[in-house]
Amino acid sequence: MRVKTVQAWWVRVPIEAAKQHRSDFGQVTTFDAAILRIETDDGLVGWGEGKNAAGSAGSYGALVHMLNHEIGPQLIGSDPADIGVIWERLYNGVRHDTAACAGHAMPQLARRGVSVAAISAVDIALWDILGKSLGVPVWRLLGGRKLDRMPAYASGGWASSEAIGDQLKSYIAKGGFKALKMRVGAMDGAPHISAARARAARQTLGPAVDLMVDAHGTYTVAEAKRFIHLAGDLDLAWFEEPVIADDKPGMAEVRASGSIPIATGESEATRYAFRDLATLKAADIFQPDPAFCGGISEAMKIGTIASAFNLRFAPHLWAGAPCFFAGLHVCAASPASFTVEYSLGANPMIHDLVEETVEAKDGMIAIPEKPGLGFTISERFLEAHAQRS
Repeated sequence: MRVKTVQAWWVRVPIEAAKQHRSDFGQVTTFDAAILRIETDDGLVGWGEGKNAAGSAGSYGALVHMLNHEIGPQLIGSDPADIGVIWERLYNGVRHDTAACAGHAMPQLARRGVSVAAISAVDIALWDILGKSLGVPVWRLLGGRKLDRMPAYASGGWASSEAIGDQLKSYIAKGGFKALKMRVGAMDGAPHISAARARAARQTLGPAVDLMVDAHGTYTVAEAKRFIHLAGDLDLAWFEEPVIADDKPGMAEVRASGSIPIATGESEATRYAFRDLATLKAADIFQPDPAFCGGISEAMKIGTIASAFNLRFAPHLWAGAPCFFAGLHVCAASPASFTVEYSLGANPMIHDLVEETVEAKDGMIAIPEKPGLGFTISERFLEAHAQRS
């Protein structure tokens, strides 16, 4: 079995006005992703996803070009089952042979960002192919699943203090969720406004529902510490991305300033970044995004670091279907995982891109049973929304 073709598209899906929301990313009018298709010479097809933007909307021209014109040609003729070898080959670039013989990484200069996003897309698609070739779901290849359903939390929460409680309660009605995440940070303008919104949410929800907050890395260290001081009595399950990912010492300072668990990682690429978070004692919960951190292979390594440091693991899954399904398999196989992110904003890249119905019931998400990642791409939907370069 050899790789025959590699094709990526910038898929942009408009979000109808009634379902749009506004946050620190502005008004979100589209859902964008780089969707990758890899086909083997015996007709198996694997699907992957790469991300280089947060908030669902972004520009994917460079990433798609890299996949089609730089990464793709390197894959033609490769054995798609050589997933780890291919990962290291793409990461180390022209020195991959030397690195393989030496037994340590010698990565190319541009080893983060768009480069790892492209590797992520490839890695996810190759795991999909391997599972399909063997007739088993990917979680079986990762060591088995610990649960056939994973607890999920509803991710959304942009409303004002007056409306946030009702908005979050509506999420419970939609999927029976027992854990909810709301946005705070720069969208509110000041920590005391965010804290007031979080307090209003807690007052409406009561103590039985887990409540998380996500600042998208928009606070300074001082502002994040101020928020913790103001919200310290709300029993928050976690405070996500309090400061920018580039300020790991600052993240550690925020974590040390209070008792609210710190979650972070959606903006981090590769196991090396998460090693630093662990050794700096900067986080309690790791949140790698499979479509950005390095794919399924790297997400599993990151989960192992979390387990070794007695931390928890909750991948960032505000994404399209390939990334979301990849996250389900990783969570099912990782000892440190405990919850799955389920977006309650408009997400056509999950719900319309695949033929299967993706839903939460009683606050739980079923782990796929089908071979590979377990979804069927709607080729018609893909064709309708693929951007023409």
